[in-house]
Amino acid sequence: MNQSRTAIYPGTFDPLTNGHVSLIKRACEIFDHVLVAVAADTHKAPLFTAEERLEMVKETFKNERAVSAEIFNGLLVDFAEKKEAHVIVRGLRAVSDFEYEFQLALMNRKLKRKIQTIFLMTDYQWLYISSTIIKSAASLGGNVRDMVPANVEARLVEKYRVLGGKTALS
Repeated sequence: MNQSRTAIYPGTFDPLTNGHVSLIKRACEIFDHVLVAVAADTHKAPLFTAEERLEMVKETFKNERAVSAEIFNGLLVDFAEKKEAHVIVRGLRAVSDFEYEFQLALMNRKLKRKIQTIFLMTDYQWLYISSTIIKSAASLGGNVRDMVPANVEARLVEKYRVLGGKTALS
């Protein structure tokens, strides 16, 4: 990988949303390669395992040569350094995201000076969605079809069916 043109887009992706997809595609317009870094270590209680989340990302981008995905553990900046990527891409939906993302970016910069963080604003149609909101709606049988890729919708339906939730997503 050419380190000056590779960016890492990290997250839990629990699940991957159309907002994430939009940001990844837009990052591909700026960088030669976008490595989607699926966080194994998370303070959240994920619905999907790290492996399931990775599979959903890979399925979604199977025809995009400029996108790859891997699970990572530990510090993001250590993973970025290992992958010879000097840029981390982060998405912002609203002003409320900025303070947290700004703190993360400053900490990452303190830990590894050569790694830069670039913020991309989400497209306006995805401002209101988050993985948490999508899981909440899906768990109650809400139709999230327009908010997630088709493969992710199918996984949500199956996961909540197995967990005993409502399945009227289709």
